[in-house]
Amino acid sequence: MTRTARSVHARKKRRKTLEAAKGYQGTKHTSYKRAKEQVWKSGVYAYEGRKQRKRDFRRLWIQRINAGAREHGMSYSQFIHGVRLAEVDLDRKVLADLAATEPAAFAAVAERAREALQAA
Repeated sequence: MTRTARSVHARKKRRKTLEAAKGYQGTKHTSYKRAKEQVWKSGVYAYEGRKQRKRDFRRLWIQRINAGAREHGMSYSQFIHGVRLAEVDLDRKVLADLAATEPAAFAAVAERAREALQAA
């Protein structure tokens, strides 16, 4: 079997890694070995960061809903329970946006939640 020359593909692979490592400090953007390690680790950070972002936003939405609910004399858990009983199909992202930007609409949702809690 004849030998395959790998120089073209190997150079392409290294160039691709070094392009991905642009902006890194020290030898991480010049040395292929260091760049390869850092690009791989950066991918790990990015993967974990995508999961972390979901957790962070959910925590933020809960804090905003809690602040809005307390303005209407309810705790977060009472408010969410009332929203479920009232069958209001709004997720936390929308509820948080209402609480932050449209207090009148959030007040209407809070009133429906309060009525559903008293009826139950």
